[in-house]
Amino acid sequence: MYAMQYEISVPADYDMGILRDRVAKASHLLDDREGLGLKAYLIREIADGSPVNQYAPFYLWHDTAAMSRFLFAGAGFERIIRSFGRVTARHWTGVARYSGAALDGPAPSAASRRTRPVPVFDDTLSAWVEEAAADAEKLAQRDDAHTVALALDPTRWELVEFALWASAVPDDVEATERYQVLHVSRPGLASLPEGLIR
Repeated sequence: MYAMQYEISVPADYDMGILRDRVAKASHLLDDREGLGLKAYLIREIADGSPVNQYAPFYLWHDTAAMSRFLFAGAGFERIIRSFGRVTARHWTGVARYSGAALDGPAPSAASRRTRPVPVFDDTLSAWVEEAAADAEKLAQRDDAHTVALALDPTRWELVEFALWASAVPDDVEATERYQVLHVSRPGLASLPEGLIR
């Protein structure tokens, strides 16, 4: 599993309806994309308390070749480049994924992302990752959790925890970012590994 996200920040006075319309018109294009496990079309808005207006879709891929085709072989990302320039696409190595209690319910309407540095360890990194995965599994057991994923950036040594929620992100959930979900494409969600990847 591989995670990917790019963030497109727009001015404070930008009409976010433009992004909503863009997603409404184009989101179906990835509903059956080969190699894609899940794409959550996410936005943050200043009007809702966010520090920025932003479009920030999050992907979980089960096929890195499909991710590569999407990025540079004319299979999707060129539309983003044409509209917004060449934005940075961050990517992480998959650590774990858990199906939430609300997976088979209505489409999720909120998402959270928590990014934290990986502590420096001599020989206990695996134990720390296992503990983080156990916490993610507990999060997925909440009634309103749809999907929870963990992924690692070995360049910055950061762990990202991404969660989709049936309704609002619960107040007690630690999150560095909170998003609205406009649409979720999940053509290969069942093909993503379940649990801690070993």
